[in-house]
Amino acid sequence: MRLAKSFTIDPDVNEYVDTTKGDRSASERVNELLKRAIAQERSERLAAEAAEFFAGEDSSRTETEAFQKAALRAFDRD
Repeated sequence: MRLAKSFTIDPDVNEYVDTTKGDRSASERVNELLKRAIAQERSERLAAEAAEFFAGEDSSRTETEAFQKAALRAFDRD
């Protein structure tokens, strides 16, 4: 289900959407770009979480395996 929402878009962004949308509507192109941005942000957050986790001096194999299992569950959700 799609919801009609109203957002303000910078003119540069609007111009980019118009030039890259092809045969699709501007709404479809904006949704595609937003989905890519969300996926990128999730990936960055996961990488930061992994870096923080592995930065600890006392990490053991058990903790590593627990993190790997949690990461796999996160990928399955996406």
